Amino acid sequence: MSDSNTSTQTEIRARAASDIASLPADQWDACAGSDNPFVSHAFLSAMEESGSVGPGTGWKSLPIIIENSDGGIAGCLPSYLKSHSQGEYIFDQQWAHAFENAGGQYYPKIQIAAPFSPVPGPRVLLRDESMAVPLLRAAEQLAEQNGISSVHATFVDEDQLDYFRDAGWMIRADSQFHWRNDGYACFDDFLAALSSRKRKAIRRERRKALETVEIQQFAGPAITEEHWDYFWEFYQDTGARKWGTPYLTRAAFDLMQEKMGERLLLILAFQDGIPIAGALNVIGSETLYGRYWGCTRDVPFLHFEICYYQAIDAAIERGLKTVEAGAQGSHKLARGYQPVPTWSAHYIVDPGFREAIADYLDRERRAVAADIEFLADMGPFRKQP
Repeated sequence: MSDSNTSTQTEIRARAASDIASLPADQWDACAGSDNPFVSHAFLSAMEESGSVGPGTGWKSLPIIIENSDGGIAGCLPSYLKSHSQGEYIFDQQWAHAFENAGGQYYPKIQIAAPFSPVPGPRVLLRDESMAVPLLRAAEQLAEQNGISSVHATFVDEDQLDYFRDAGWMIRADSQFHWRNDGYACFDDFLAALSSRKRKAIRRERRKALETVEIQQFAGPAITEEHWDYFWEFYQDTGARKWGTPYLTRAAFDLMQEKMGERLLLILAFQDGIPIAGALNVIGSETLYGRYWGCTRDVPFLHFEICYYQAIDAAIERGLKTVEAGAQGSHKLARGYQPVPTWSAHYIVDPGFREAIADYLDRERRAVAADIEFLADMGPFRKQP
């Protein structure tokens, strides 16, 4: 695959590197910032080094970087060459079928993303904001020069959408459910903001979930190898039921502990001293990200307790502004998680296919906005006079 080059009045050189792990961590993180752990060098290199990304996975690392005059990284894209659409949580399989039925080849495609993580965040990582459009132009040229159908940036931070609009990319809307901390000092403060019926329902769920289990939270170095062994069992069970094959390898959890352990929060439920369920959270500068969950015994309402209510407790304790509990799930609405838009951006090489997708996305955005408005009105919070 050839490198991509783009230029302005001053020559700007962009190249596709072989992986992220081999790039200087300090330079990558200077572009990525410290707010969102899923674009950090620690997380992305852990995905590579663990074999979760790489040969046999359909995810080939292809980071696109722009270097400044001294060889340092001025901007970068966490990008991958994909041979399928798994592990993305933004579904484009219908696009693939339509393009291939018309005689095209949709895969491979280029994906700008945090692998296996439906977490909104920056996708154009910059020291110099003027490098945003040149980076996207480099991704376009890389696709065009190598016969690749398309480039997709998923779960783009809303603050970065103008970069993609300025480059002429198409914007797609979807939605998630996020919990917002309105200055609550404790969980009861949050409950007080809900309608009486919803407040009673949540208290009932929590009582029922805690009848037969003990919940403990472990952060950073308090997470042991034994804890990870139990959690790996939970994760495999959930992965096998939901998407067939778990995306992460066992080594991924060890490497995350090694590289970014201070950002991990593991919540476990015990029966008779043995963990029977757990949820892994990642701590950002303002947000608690709920990522993986699993269990070996079914306990009524335990999923809600571990994944939603314990996460709210942890966020309040840490003074975090939001909890993001993953993709989909309208059942989160009754538990105080509110609908918010999420965004992706798309560059389609073929002009005819691009026009068809643009028309589809225009109609889809309107439908998503209407759905968010409807769900917001159905929320559990007390109505203001």
